[in-house]
Amino acid sequence: MNRLLVILPYVPFPIRRGTFQRVFHLTEQLAGAFQLDLFCLSSEAEDAEHHDRFAAMCHRVEFSHFAHPPWPSFWTDRVWHPQPTTIRHWHSDDVENALGEFIAGQDYDAVFWVDIVLWPYVKKFFADHPCLVMDRSRVDWLFQQEELATLDDTAWGRFMRRENLFKIARAEREVIESIQLEVVCGLEDKEFLDARLGQPGKTFVLPNGANTDFFNADNWPPQPTEFPSALFCGALDYTPNTDAMRWYFEAVHHRILELQPDYQLILVGKNPTDEVKSYAKEPGVIFEGEVPDVRPFYQKAWMQIVPLRIGGGTRLKIVEGLSMENPVVSTTLGAQGLELAHRQELLLADTAEDFAQACHQLMNDQALRQQLAQAGRAKVLGAYTWTALGGRLIDQLNRLLPSHEPA
Repeated sequence: MNRLLVILPYVPFPIRRGTFQRVFHLTEQLAGAFQLDLFCLSSEAEDAEHHDRFAAMCHRVEFSHFAHPPWPSFWTDRVWHPQPTTIRHWHSDDVENALGEFIAGQDYDAVFWVDIVLWPYVKKFFADHPCLVMDRSRVDWLFQQEELATLDDTAWGRFMRRENLFKIARAEREVIESIQLEVVCGLEDKEFLDARLGQPGKTFVLPNGANTDFFNADNWPPQPTEFPSALFCGALDYTPNTDAMRWYFEAVHHRILELQPDYQLILVGKNPTDEVKSYAKEPGVIFEGEVPDVRPFYQKAWMQIVPLRIGGGTRLKIVEGLSMENPVVSTTLGAQGLELAHRQELLLADTAEDFAQACHQLMNDQALRQQLAQAGRAKVLGAYTWTALGGRLIDQLNRLLPSHEPA
């Protein structure tokens, strides 16, 4: 069995963020196919409680204590440093030393890590390794460009974003020259990188999936509220989500209420910002915040809304909701990375008026809701289970390993 080293920027359990879904389930799939050594940066006090969970699936496991360093002063430190500050924010000499000790005397057939923030560690110890693979929960270069284009920021804030983007672009070019495969969540991520880096053979699309045993409409059949309702579910301190809510409440929500006065939006997610909390005062809002289990809310909402304007990666909540037979209204960007067709598995709408009209249409067309819910779930069960996606990733890794090269 080939030996694989996996390096993660966090301990992806409990699964409380969307990125943890991808990272945990792919790690689990890889551990079933390789002799896997796992090294995680550990920043939460509770991480140690979950060590045994990973030890049961891996050959060796280490959680290395990590705390983010302070953000550097712009003029005295940041601007003169060659690394982007969003990558430096993940560096620790102690972690670097711990990783060096963990891999000492070990020989790995492949090194797999998550996100560009870990590149300095990989570069230090594995610069000449013949099989380096990076998985992306999002492409920071694309994400930060979308933030720059979308967010209302000060002139100074935009200048600092451009400074970091310049360095991110340089880091991306260095990485693509050094690795054998870059795994991204969606086709738009691949197209973005291919156009700028010119190495399409090194990028591979592996979308996110759903734990269809957990998000299971057979066990949690729809039980819709008596009133027309929609669900927004996601981390409420994450910039794409807070921006989505800002646009929705500024431009969409009042339009829906004009069309459907008894409509209610159910707002679910952890760590809501003060701005997001303020939406609880809006008419037609049921503010839940953090909940122990999102399935009852998928079960009772008539539909899920995904009004994202900043993307990069794949929207986990769409596949989770569809796995629960919860129909979706999304912006095109919000559903990027998923092979879901408009009016077949979901509704797509990109202007405020179209988004409101799509929501209104779903509320008043039960047959369409059922059609989208059933077709969407069938698509998830066919293409977006973690077992199926893990198998695709394992096949890609095996193609890179010397023992699997064609004669």
